[in-house]
Amino acid sequence: MSDKQAVQSVWTRPRKKKEQPALSAGQIVAEAIALLDADGIEQLSMRKLGARLNAGATSLYRHVANKDELIELVVDEVYGELEVPAGGGREGWREAATATAASLRAMMLRHPWVGAVLGQVGLKSLGPNLSRMSTRFMGVFQDAGFPAAEADQVMNTLTAYVLGMATSEAAWLSLIARSGMTEREWISDVLPGALEASREHPAINEALLANSSDPSAIRDETFAYGLARVLDGFQVRLDQL
Repeated sequence: MSDKQAVQSVWTRPRKKKEQPALSAGQIVAEAIALLDADGIEQLSMRKLGARLNAGATSLYRHVANKDELIELVVDEVYGELEVPAGGGREGWREAATATAASLRAMMLRHPWVGAVLGQVGLKSLGPNLSRMSTRFMGVFQDAGFPAAEADQVMNTLTAYVLGMATSEAAWLSLIARSGMTEREWISDVLPGALEASREHPAINEALLANSSDPSAIRDETFAYGLARVLDGFQVRLDQL
């Protein structure tokens, strides 16, 4: 007899007979996102969410079986914020890919908890927003000339770059937000100690000073540089097809 358990997901669980509950799924998801944006993933619980909604946890369970299902719903909801323009074929794919990458990064910086939960979201790809976004994004690369299977790999590679960069960036900005300082104030506060600690490493000191001038612009430039190099690699591969 197998002890294996079936993979559970909000997207595959049988729907209950429609009722008229006091709370809608949309209300629950919206409030959960507000809680996550304000307090982070560590503070999310069904009890706390119920309190914010002036409802008992049992009211939430009409829509979600557990916290994991709630996370599936909120992740799919924020993915609905993405803007994925039409591809534009072999000549316009790069512009569309750049715009989509920028939209994904912006979404993750608005919702800094997203990067921490993507790995634990079960069958997230079945969510309507993520399914729609993925189909449209993959179409950008198919229209450019990549075969369907490879277009999926290109999309996943580019998405991995954005998620990696944006997750680190979101963690950095969350750290600064907890300090109550602006980004420039925080850097000005820690820079002298950082320069002293790395005084025997001139290259590091030079980089620290360069990155302290306009940290927001530096972050934008760093992201854009890496994105451009990833897209350069895709272009080399596309030219081989």
